[in-house]
Amino acid sequence: MAEFFGPRLYSCCNCRNHVSLHDDIVSKAFQGRNGRAFLFSHAMNIVMGPKEDRHLMTGLHTVADIYCVDCREVLGWKYEKAYEASQKYKEGKFILEKSKIVKDN
Repeated sequence: MAEFFGPRLYSCCNCRNHVSLHDDIVSKAFQGRNGRAFLFSHAMNIVMGPKEDRHLMTGLHTVADIYCVDCREVLGWKYEKAYEASQKYKEGKFILEKSKIVKDN
């Protein structure tokens, strides 16, 4: 008997709210505030904080922190604008910190 497996999901480490799909990972080679982070093309069940300019390792970006919609845990940030041409691919994408998410199924 074959079992059905749904999409592989990432959830908030605090309340297990689903925040992204494994298939939406763009890169695992990112650095967050607290260690490794993943770049995702989409995120769900999040709320965004105010936009602000931040100097990150790859230059100046406009970012907004993202929080779990249920427990308000800070999960990472969304790239709103990149000022350097080589970084434009990040615009509209999400950083989720590895320490803030758990892989389900």
